[in-house]
Amino acid sequence: MEKLKPKYNKAVNTWLLIGLIMLIGQVVLGGITRLTGSGLSITRWDIITGVIPPLNAEQWIEAFNLYKQTPQYLKINSTFTLAQFKFIYFWEYFHRLWVRVLGFIFLIPFIYFLIKRKIDFALVKKLILVIFLTLLTASAGWIMVQSGLVNRPWVNAYKLTIHFMLALFVLWAMVKTITYAYNIRATHKTKGRRWIFILLSFTIIQMVFAGLMAGMKAGLYYTTWPDMNGDFIPQVLQSPQHWKLSNLQNYDSYLFAPALVQFIHRMLGYLLVILTFVMYYKLKSKLSRIQQKWLNYSVFLILLQVILGILTVVNVKGEIPLLLGVSHQLVGVLYFLVLLMIKYSTKNYRI
Repeated sequence: MEKLKPKYNKAVNTWLLIGLIMLIGQVVLGGITRLTGSGLSITRWDIITGVIPPLNAEQWIEAFNLYKQTPQYLKINSTFTLAQFKFIYFWEYFHRLWVRVLGFIFLIPFIYFLIKRKIDFALVKKLILVIFLTLLTASAGWIMVQSGLVNRPWVNAYKLTIHFMLALFVLWAMVKTITYAYNIRATHKTKGRRWIFILLSFTIIQMVFAGLMAGMKAGLYYTTWPDMNGDFIPQVLQSPQHWKLSNLQNYDSYLFAPALVQFIHRMLGYLLVILTFVMYYKLKSKLSRIQQKWLNYSVFLILLQVILGILTVVNVKGEIPLLLGVSHQLVGVLYFLVLLMIKYSTKNYRI
C-alpha cells in the first residue's frame, strides 16, 4: 500500500482522531455503568440542567428519593445507603457528561473548520452520518433506561443490545470518515478480501450476542470453562420443550435464554479465532507492511479477547468482575475497529 497524502490538514485529522478516542471511551463508560448497576440511578433526562450534579445534601437526598421510587431500588437495592447511591450515580453521571463533552469537542471545531473552509462537503456528509447515528444511539439509550424504570429492576436486554449496536455503528461511521480523511486505501486490488467481509459479518453477530450477554447477565449462570457447569451443551438447551419464544422473552425468570446466549457467544468466539487465522494466512503475503501490522493486531486482539472472556467467566463471584468485564468489552471493540481498518486499507477505490 503506497502511503497517500491526507486529504485535510493536521488539525482536522487530529480532531477526528480525538473524536474516535472519545467515542471509544463512551462505550467503555457504558460498560462500567452496566457492570456497576449504575444505569438507572438518574431517573430524569435533563439535557441542559443535567450537566450539574447534586451540589449539597438536600439535592442529594432529593435525587436519592427519586431513585427509591424505581423498581431497582425496591426489588434489589432497598438496603442502599446514600454513599452507595452516590457511587452508582457518579458512573451514570460521568457517562452522560462524557457524551456532552464529546458534543462540544465535536461541534466547536466543526463550526470553526467550516467557516475557515478547512473541510469540504464530502467530509461534512460523512460527519452528518456520525452525528445522526450518535443522536439515534442517545435516544435508544434513554428508551433503554425507561425500560428499567417501570416494573422491572433492570433495563431490557434487547433494548440494551440495540443501544450497544448503534454505538458500534457510530464507531464504524467514524472509522470510515477517518480513513477517508487520511486517504487510507490500497493502490491496487487485494486478493482474498472476502475473508475480511466474512470475519466482519460474524464479528457483528458476535457483538449482538455480547449485548445480549450483558443485558441478560448471562455470564452469571455458567461460570466454568471449557464446559458450562459440567456440560458442553447446557441441559436446558437439550430438551425441545424449552425452545419457545416465551422463554426468550422471560429471560429474567427462566434459564433458557441466558444459557442459549452464552453458548452461542462461546461458539462464535471459537469460530472468530479460526476465521482470524484463516484471514491472516490468506492475506499476509498480499499486504504492505502497514497493512500487515493491522493484520497482526487482529490476531493478538482475538487471542487476548478469548483469554479475557474465559478469565471473566471463571472469576464470577455473584457478579461480573469489573476490571475483567470492562477489559473484555474494550478489547472486543478494538478488535472490531482493527477489522474495519483492514477492510478500508485494502480498498482500492475511493471511500
